[in-house]
Amino acid sequence: MYTSSQSRRGFTLVELLVVIAIIGVLVGLLLPAVQAAREAARRMSCSNNFKQLGLAMHNYHSAYNAIPMHGVGTDVGDTSHNWWTGYTNHNYWRLSALVGLTPFMEQQALWEQISNPNSERVDGNTGAGIGVPTNPWPPMGPTPDNVQYKPWSTELPTLRCPSDPGSGLPSLGRTNYAMSMGDSFWLTMHGALRPSNPGLASSYAQESRAAGRGFFVMHGQQKFRDVLDGLSNTIAMAEVATDLADLDVRTRGKTHSGGQGAQASMRDNPRLCIEDGSPMIDPNRPQFWVDGGIESPIKGRGFRWADSQNAQSNVHTILPPNAALCVPHDSNGSSIMTASSRHQGGVHVLMGDGAVKFITSSIDAGNQNNPVVYLGGNAANRNSPGSKSPFGLWGSLGTRAAREVIDGEF
Repeated sequence: MYTSSQSRRGFTLVELLVVIAIIGVLVGLLLPAVQAAREAARRMSCSNNFKQLGLAMHNYHSAYNAIPMHGVGTDVGDTSHNWWTGYTNHNYWRLSALVGLTPFMEQQALWEQISNPNSERVDGNTGAGIGVPTNPWPPMGPTPDNVQYKPWSTELPTLRCPSDPGSGLPSLGRTNYAMSMGDSFWLTMHGALRPSNPGLASSYAQESRAAGRGFFVMHGQQKFRDVLDGLSNTIAMAEVATDLADLDVRTRGKTHSGGQGAQASMRDNPRLCIEDGSPMIDPNRPQFWVDGGIESPIKGRGFRWADSQNAQSNVHTILPPNAALCVPHDSNGSSIMTASSRHQGGVHVLMGDGAVKFITSSIDAGNQNNPVVYLGGNAANRNSPGSKSPFGLWGSLGTRAAREVIDGEF
């Protein structure tokens, strides 16, 4: 028989509630730390992917004494063709530099599929009236927007940053890593070669020599020796966030009301889309566009790893990281493509020497209202061909041969 002094005493309701409250506070304090640790792990994985791409690029250069061409491919000699149309019997010089890197990033089997004719389709060759194609896909494939060509629909883990949740149609194989085209967007989609109109080839080649200041030049074969500013001082590739169909200003373009004519206005003021009085950007949500005039869903950022078109795999070092894109009538034309990421405060970049750096969104980007460098530029506007970048340290890192000295860490 127990005495009263021996009886057991339980918790009161107040004590129980206090314990629960303390546990709740501890959990609340712990969750952000867990989330931060997870993001740190994702960010490191993202950086490691970039290192693999840097190694692949250097191995490619060792094999071919050049970096892979951006805007490479095949044609059938028909000068009426153009780069914004889809074709099944050739790709019309639309392949990104990532295609050439596939055998150097442990994707030899995929490269074999691409470089040889094949008859496989994503739908398993069961499309209406299709069966096994009489004429297989050509070597190097059709244009990179063809959803039935298996290689273009293949998503490569090395090209995806774990911090980016984007997935599914209308994208094909997404990429979070894009080629640096330098600090001028003027006619970068035209590049040094335009098979669709040989009569303009000389004119576009001159424009490309003046404004194609980046590590990569559309349709142009570049070598490490061309990077006169030094491989460690020049951005080769930069990170991009892929589109989630949420009107994010960084991941899908909103066409300017000035249409194709806005290209020249953007050339003379790269902040045109940010400062537009309409406005284009929602003043209550400055990371998002005002609805209306948004580009087609298939033109989301990073939607096609094999495509050299602007929205898919190009970056310009004009506006700072995570700034809004600027598109005139169509991102297939002269448009400003910014670097972006799902990380807090900045983006990863791959330098020419293979080093991976994290660049903050607050990096010095000079005078962003300054006209970009192009063939018709002049000294008074600081945009004559060969001049130093008007876009501060960010612009300087994007140019390969402007003879700019970068001292200290960035």
